[in-house]
Amino acid sequence: MSEPAEARDSPRDARAPTPRRWLCLGTLSLLSCSNATMLLGAWLNFTGSGFRALPSVAAGIHSPFAFLMAGQSLCALAQTLIIFSPAKLAALWFPEQQRATANMVATMANPLGILVANVLSPALVKKGEDIPIMLGMYVIPAGLACLLASTCLWGQPSALSWTMAPGSPSGSFLQGLKQLLQNRAYLILAVSFGGGVGIFSSFLALLEQILCASGYSNEFSGLCGALFIASGILGALGLSLYVDRTRHFTEAVKVGFCLTSMACVAIALVCRLPGQRLALAAACSLFGFFGFAVAPVATELAVECSFPVGEGAAAGLAFMLGQVEGALITVLMSNLAVQRPWPSVSTCRPGEDLLDWTASLLLMAGVCTLFTCVLVLFFRSPYRRLQATSGESSCSQDMSAAPAAVPWGAPSGL
Repeated sequence: MSEPAEARDSPRDARAPTPRRWLCLGTLSLLSCSNATMLLGAWLNFTGSGFRALPSVAAGIHSPFAFLMAGQSLCALAQTLIIFSPAKLAALWFPEQQRATANMVATMANPLGILVANVLSPALVKKGEDIPIMLGMYVIPAGLACLLASTCLWGQPSALSWTMAPGSPSGSFLQGLKQLLQNRAYLILAVSFGGGVGIFSSFLALLEQILCASGYSNEFSGLCGALFIASGILGALGLSLYVDRTRHFTEAVKVGFCLTSMACVAIALVCRLPGQRLALAAACSLFGFFGFAVAPVATELAVECSFPVGEGAAAGLAFMLGQVEGALITVLMSNLAVQRPWPSVSTCRPGEDLLDWTASLLLMAGVCTLFTCVLVLFFRSPYRRLQATSGESSCSQDMSAAPAAVPWGAPSGL
């Protein structure tokens, strides 16, 4: 019996859905979910910024502090929806040789915004009455981001992104979380990377208090914070470009952690000494240069070692651990700071206690070194996403090299 004409004229792969086509459909479903999440985060951030500034433009509000806290809470909630997006963005929209750089650009936008705010806020606020002006100015970038998210997040990834960066298989969030908690390599990386994020957060939060106890001015503390972030952005750019060319994720993260620990130890020693402006500025620059450089590469490595779990879950859990560890480290450092029993050259504000931060700085350096040792000694994992992508690319090349139309059921030959 002969087959129908339409069966003879159609290739085999057009009759049955291939794994690659299912991956494309899964990518589209993940994209729509990711777009909705980022859009919601942008609107929450804009709404929160508006709530904070509302008492300064509307008369007759009896509890402006409530509006301020409500707006700040909405902005904080928006951050939880956006913080995972760089890894998802890099996976959906960029080929594998550009993912680390794309992740770096999106990840470093957050500290860059902090740097701009730290520089802009003192320029806008000269006295207490200027605070409403500052809050009103911050509504502008929030509104611009919301406008861009509402008008520009409706596209689809290119065919190249589907081919080079297949989306993670669909599945429940709880199932993915269970896989992450059972992945030993991921847990080691997430806890170590989260500890690094926590140390950075604690250092920036307490930098002014630590330096003023050693006689440094608030302006110099702000300069150190700016150097910390600016040099970190440069370091992240260089390391991401290197990793995109070499695929040495593990080596880059381990070496970066080791250099970050050395810079952290240097800061713990130099911060205690008055009159060491050049050395302290250099130590802060190196601390940021090596530490921030690791962040986007470590995020990509977390996705690689946890595949096929979704990029958002893998990156989001690591950053969530970083926030928890940051809160714990900040509390510990604050409690370890003791009353200074001898006269000092403190430049702290009048009425503040003169504190000795020696034990706190040693704790920071010790925790950073501990996480580095754990990561270097115990982290081992293959690049699972790259292996899956390479396998699918090879399969696609084999299919493209085959005859364009093979009759259904025809002999293949040897």
